[in-house]
Amino acid sequence: MFDSPDYPGPLEESLFENWLVDGRESIIPYAYLLVIWDELDSEYRVAYAENRSEIQKFARYGNSPEHRTLVAAYDLYSEGRIL
Repeated sequence: MFDSPDYPGPLEESLFENWLVDGRESIIPYAYLLVIWDELDSEYRVAYAENRSEIQKFARYGNSPEHRTLVAAYDLYSEGRIL
């Protein structure tokens, strides 16, 4: 995933699948999986959100000087990309 010049680096499909499972199995009723790029560690991280409005709290990759930026957001259950 994210294997193009538009993204900071590739993301292993198996890691993404694990994040989906973890989010679905959480006792907190998450609805969204957020893929975050951590510039300091040069790696992807995951965050989860219960409401779509929470996604707006994250700066978007390529548009912010912050070291942690949102690369993409997915619906946990349909697996559809929403950002």
